Formats: sequence, structure tokens, C-alpha cells
Amino acid sequence: MQAQANAPKSGLMIKLAAVLVVAAVAAFAYFKVNAGNAAPDVTFTKLDGQQVALKDLRGKVVMVNFWATSCTTCVGEMPQMIDTYNKFKDRGLDFVAVAMSYDPPNYVLNYTETRKLPFKVALDPQDTLAKAFGDVKLTPTTFVIGKDGNIIKRYVGEPQFAELHQLLEKALAA
Repeated sequence: MQAQANAPKSGLMIKLAAVLVVAAVAAFAYFKVNAGNAAPDVTFTKLDGQQVALKDLRGKVVMVNFWATSCTTCVGEMPQMIDTYNKFKDRGLDFVAVAMSYDPPNYVLNYTETRKLPFKVALDPQDTLAKAFGDVKLTPTTFVIGKDGNIIKRYVGEPQFAELHQLLEKALAA
């Protein structure tokens, strides 16, 4: 009789343990690519084929924005991303917009040219960059990287631009 009474409790304990393991793994993955951790050592390939290593941008605050031309939120936030870049570029901000692997390169090129994007635009045809930044799947996802090469903040979805600007002010002043 005692064994039967404990069976539901042990099943509940197994489920609870499984939930805790999943939560721990998710937390580890989140913090692995979030604040305080070094940005991955990657090289971006711009639309013109020129390569830019992230480590070569040390000493600057860098925004890396994963986006796609088919993403309505990405397209909607892009004018504010342009304004943000223009506002802070003379103070040491650099910006790389990384088009997702599923985004056709000719769409990215057309968007970049017609919208006159003022910052670096890179392609990620093999998902190498997305994987290096913690397997980015959702767009837009934006990373703010400090002058020391550490990730300061990760935004999934459109950032609150007033908050982003305050963060950039602080990072650029450091």
C-alpha cells in the first residue's frame, strides 16, 4: 500500500526534476551569450565581399543586429536603427546588420541600397554568425557589445529605443 501512495509523488518529483534541468540549461544558454560574456570571435562578410573581424572593432561599442527583409518587425525598426547609428557613430558606435541565412542575398542588397543603410550589412548564408551568437533564430535580435568585446545586452524583438540610447550613452562614455 505504501508503494502505491508514493508512486504519484515520485512521478511528480521526476517531472519537477525534468523542469528544473530544462530551466537550468535554458538559463545557461541565455547567460552564455548575454551580459558580461565575451562576444564570439567572428568575421562578417559584407555585401561587397569585404571581411570585417569583430575583434578588429575592439575599442568601439558595436551593435550586431540579426534581421531579415521578410521580418516585419525588422523592417519596422530599421529607420530607428539608422537614426541610432547616425546619432552615435561619431562617438564610437559601429553597427553590423546581419541578414539571416534564409534571406535571399538579392533582397538584402536591394533593401540595403533602396533604404541607403549607412552601416555594415553582412550575409550569413551558413548560419555561422547566428550559431556563434547563441543560435539566433528569432528576428530581430540585437547585441550591444562594449569596447572591451563583452556583450552588454541582448534584445530579442524591437528594443525600447530610449533605453537603448541610455545604454549606448553609458557604454560610449566608459
